[in-house]
Amino acid sequence: MKTLDIVGLCGSLRAASYNRMAMALAAECMPASMKLEIEDWRDVPAFDGDVLARGLPPPVAALRERIRRADGVLIVTPEYNFSVPGGLKNVLDWLSRGDDQPWPFKPVAIASASTGPLGGARVQYDLRKVLLYLNAMVLAKPEVFIAMAPTKFDAATGRCTDEVTRKFMTDQMAAFERWIGSVARMKG
Repeated sequence: MKTLDIVGLCGSLRAASYNRMAMALAAECMPASMKLEIEDWRDVPAFDGDVLARGLPPPVAALRERIRRADGVLIVTPEYNFSVPGGLKNVLDWLSRGDDQPWPFKPVAIASASTGPLGGARVQYDLRKVLLYLNAMVLAKPEVFIAMAPTKFDAATGRCTDEVTRKFMTDQMAAFERWIGSVARMKG
């Protein structure tokens, strides 16, 4: 079986963020047929139509091509002000420009972690709307909302200590593997 190439986009740039910990958990929970590579998008500039008119900045062009080559994209993100973090939305805005944008029929899975009781539910719903418009193929279920994240990850190691959370992520990654296969068959 071919190893599925998964690109990870984390909505938080902080090294010790709970969403980075959740991304690491996803990598641990993936079936053996999947390999995650987390992309650092901090060099993507603020979207500017005048800059776009001169061509895609190199960090944007490189990320577009990386996503285009991937079998799927995993986005793990915090919720900022009830929605998508500005930096992540900026990346999506850049990547969506042009007729050759990489999102159409790209399988995507979403997870989120937060210190509060909702686990980032609102960001996921807003992110799904954006990705739907880009014609990405977002996995609907199972959803992973990691609420009260400080109680589920070891602060010193970043490892998930909660077996229920680990099971949710394992189930989602198994479903993502199947989803990627289903989308590939649809594209035919």
